[in-house]
Amino acid sequence: MPVKVGDTVPSIDLFENTPNTKVNISELCSGKTVILFAVPGAFTPGCSKTHLPGYVNTADDLKSKGVDEIVCVSVNDAFVMAAWAQDQKAEGKVRLLADPNAELTNAFDLAINLPPLGGTRSKRYSMLIKDGKVEQLNVEPDNTGLSCSLANKIVL
Repeated sequence: MPVKVGDTVPSIDLFENTPNTKVNISELCSGKTVILFAVPGAFTPGCSKTHLPGYVNTADDLKSKGVDEIVCVSVNDAFVMAAWAQDQKAEGKVRLLADPNAELTNAFDLAINLPPLGGTRSKRYSMLIKDGKVEQLNVEPDNTGLSCSLANKIVL
């Protein structure tokens, strides 16, 4: 069953910059207000031109309203996510975490098969997490479009 409002974020390790740098998403969200959003793939057009830049450009405003962390997750490897973060000038604004085996994506039951992008990927979504619990959830109705999961749709 897909993740829903009120669910607790599962204890799953994601990776930041290298496969050696594990970030447990449950621990990251504990005691914090976190915006977590997912994209089908790093460097893809919609993700690179609209979705991630929206969060990077509004990060200071979102953080001034009480958001502790903004996290972007994709079913990619840590090196790709690190390169994408550098390309998008996300450092200090949005943390890009790799979900290389789609463990978090599958735990949330938000996986989608996209053969042109390599098979299993994440549906496009955003969520507001407070102290480890999902408070808002916005899953794109067509799974990959850009409407409800954009930065300006998060209600603080």
